Amino acid sequence: MLHHVSVGVRDVERAAKFYDPVLKTLGYRRVMEFLPYAIGYGETRDRPEFWIQLPHNKQPASVGNGVHVAFLAKNKAVVDKFHTQALKQGGSNGGEPGPRPDYTPSYYGAFTFDLDGNKLEAMLMVLVKDVAKTAAKKPARKAKAKTAKKAGRAKKKSRR
Repeated sequence: MLHHVSVGVRDVERAAKFYDPVLKTLGYRRVMEFLPYAIGYGETRDRPEFWIQLPHNKQPASVGNGVHVAFLAKNKAVVDKFHTQALKQGGSNGGEPGPRPDYTPSYYGAFTFDLDGNKLEAMLMVLVKDVAKTAAKKPARKAKAKTAKKAGRAKKKSRR
């Protein structure tokens, strides 16, 4: 549904020293630059999904109360690495990595704040549809086994 998200920062090059290593933990890199005004991050050049930028109204950047950006991680180790790297780069802790059963039983996340106070999260969640896909694959294997048995019976009949 979303094309991209932008957060305001006071100094793009300063913020990039934080975001370059932190977003790298998630597989993102700089894919567009309009220095000294903005940097876009993504997996490919045609999809800059997350931007750090000076505000367009040329006013000082401020943080939205209640706003945070959540990045989807590939596994729990990536969530942990994201959090560690954010703290190493001077960010502050907004919530240690771990399960968030109050969100949902399968939610695992970590929260940090960047150098300008923007709240960031890395998270992972096993969705119900993913569980259903896994369950659906198991009967398919049984169906293949039944087909193989039928083929074996057909061979026996043709030999008679």
